[in-house]
Amino acid sequence: MHGLILAGGEGSRLAADGIQDAKVTVTIAGRPQIRGLVEILDQLGCPTITCMVRDAVRAPAVRALDGFDPAVRILSCHTPSSLHTLAEGLAATPPGPVFCTMVDTVMRASDWGATYGSARALLAEGADAVLAVTPFVDDERPLWVERDAVGYVRRLGSEPVSPPCVTGGVYAFGRAARAEVVDAVEAGVTRMRGFLARLVDAGARVATVEVARIVDVDRRRDLELANAWLGDEAS
Repeated sequence: MHGLILAGGEGSRLAADGIQDAKVTVTIAGRPQIRGLVEILDQLGCPTITCMVRDAVRAPAVRALDGFDPAVRILSCHTPSSLHTLAEGLAATPPGPVFCTMVDTVMRASDWGATYGSARALLAEGADAVLAVTPFVDDERPLWVERDAVGYVRRLGSEPVSPPCVTGGVYAFGRAARAEVVDAVEAGVTRMRGFLARLVDAGARVATVEVARIVDVDRRRDLELANAWLGDEAS
């Protein structure tokens, strides 16, 4: 699966908490976040890695990846939402299945490996898309996931489910789901969660891989939690 990192957001909540670094370069587990993610995707075996980075922070992102394999591409974007960033990123990614992560997603290395392996297998078995989900809910506006007995998504929305299950910012997309992204943008869908719900409502086979904990780094406290959890001091 080709690797895709979405880093088109402004990181305004981190900035409001006094964090001067952008999400792409904030230090987590001793490394700039974008470098850590690129290293993970490379280790997982992604033949290409595309990083969609907001134009204002492209220069520091390039410096963070200095010396890395030239197969890693850093592309500038100035998009209104994560869905638009995804659409531009997929257009720049070679044909085939894609393993996609938001730049602010933090997991343990073993969980990245398990998620990648399971996503590959699920796409090969006929899933159109795969979502990493977690029972760890620490988000102001989580996207809740209702699943069937074998882990396929029945519904996505703002209503809590029991036991808790929310999306974690990591996705795998097959050919049909890649095409649906373009249709969703043309239909006026403006957010990633809107696209995912549209995909489920249209009858796509959306599978899940459960991870015990996924941290979404939006605020200072998330950054501190991620560093403490991965055994490094907060930057």
